Amino acid sequence: MSKPVLRVQDLAVTFTSTTGGLLQRRERQIRAVDGISFELNAGETLGIVGESGCGKSTLARAILGLISPNRGRVQWMGEDLTGLDEEALRQKRKQLQIVFQDPVASLDPRMTAGDIIAEPLWTFYPHMERLQVEERTRGMMKMVGLLPNQINRYPHEFSGGQCQRIGIARALALNPRLLICDEPVSALDVSIQAQIINLLRTLQRKLGLALIFIAHDLSVVRHISNRVLVMYMGQAMEVSAKADLYRRPLHPYSNALMKSVPIPDPELARRVRAESWLTGDMPSPFQRPRGCIFHNRCPYRINRCEADVPALRRMESGDWVACHRAEELDLSI
Repeated sequence: MSKPVLRVQDLAVTFTSTTGGLLQRRERQIRAVDGISFELNAGETLGIVGESGCGKSTLARAILGLISPNRGRVQWMGEDLTGLDEEALRQKRKQLQIVFQDPVASLDPRMTAGDIIAEPLWTFYPHMERLQVEERTRGMMKMVGLLPNQINRYPHEFSGGQCQRIGIARALALNPRLLICDEPVSALDVSIQAQIINLLRTLQRKLGLALIFIAHDLSVVRHISNRVLVMYMGQAMEVSAKADLYRRPLHPYSNALMKSVPIPDPELARRVRAESWLTGDMPSPFQRPRGCIFHNRCPYRINRCEADVPALRRMESGDWVACHRAEELDLSI
């Protein structure tokens, strides 16, 4: 088996929130990412799912070095990125790129599509010939399904889906080996979502990309991922192969997310919705529950769940889960 191209070990990101006035100032810690570990192979897609605010985007930015982790390691091709200086990390970013959630807001409205796609080339290869840059830019536009003669148009002249194609072309201009997609289709219409997902799958096969695909919609993640990491309040609840997760999730939280996926059959939807028990919102990040962080919303909790933090452990199937009762629960969908 080939070695992983990306290895994340016990990664943690903590933010400090300051409240109160000058004389009553108080600092509180927010554990946005709390001990995440996983591996990613070349050509593989890892989906990351969870409710809004669970730390998915923070994890992505910590992997890329856009924010500094408080603990843990990020290894790319066997090299520890967390130990690199700013310039060395900048050079590594040629291999690690990101596609953002809002396709319009992520593009500079004062720049043409061609300039946006070419910007990484000018940044890393300032002595590159202008004709070479233009040829590369037009080639990237064609690759993502845009017309090369649209090179001088501005973002406001494109649809949301076309703007996201520009963002993808910009991210791929440097021939990266890892592409992180941070909810890249959540702001798009359903029909356009399918087009972007199919485009990413085609590009992955053609370029041999490793993908991290972040989303809150499990039905979207199902079509593109090989494995899925389920996050809750900064922690990993489960890391499973896609087929295992959608057939028999191991963690009660994963099961609840699966039941929240829209079902086109009205009768089946009513029955599944009646069985769904996930209610309320995540606890305040300033008042994290003791023991299992999910126990206050879990109908399967026992006394141990309220006292002991479950470790992320490997099951016989090869999947990973952080639940004291994973062996005895049958959460088949």
